[in-house]
Amino acid sequence: MSLSTFKSFKHAVKGLKTVIKTEKNFRIELFFAFLVILVAWYRDLSEVLWVGLLLIITFILALEIFNSAIERLVDMLAPKTHNFAKEIKDLLAAMVLLVTFFAIAIGLIIFF
Repeated sequence: MSLSTFKSFKHAVKGLKTVIKTEKNFRIELFFAFLVILVAWYRDLSEVLWVGLLLIITFILALEIFNSAIERLVDMLAPKTHNFAKEIKDLLAAMVLLVTFFAIAIGLIIFF
């Protein structure tokens, strides 16, 4: 592994630590992901269903990181004084919420 690859990995781990430490919603989503994984393991799901669940979990967690990053950027560029700053944050939250609702629906289909 080259030095630049190692540094990139180190920065990614630092970012993951930051999101876990600073974002309550991410920690809540991690908790529910852990519960879903436990239930899936208990139910002895097929490999295909495991892949689907892990993809959905990864997608939600990645969207939450994206949401947090863009919200921080908005705060930096247009502090709460600009009307669009709030709208952008609301739209980002809606994105995560929408995907979460569909993930719940998929989970219900898989488990029931």
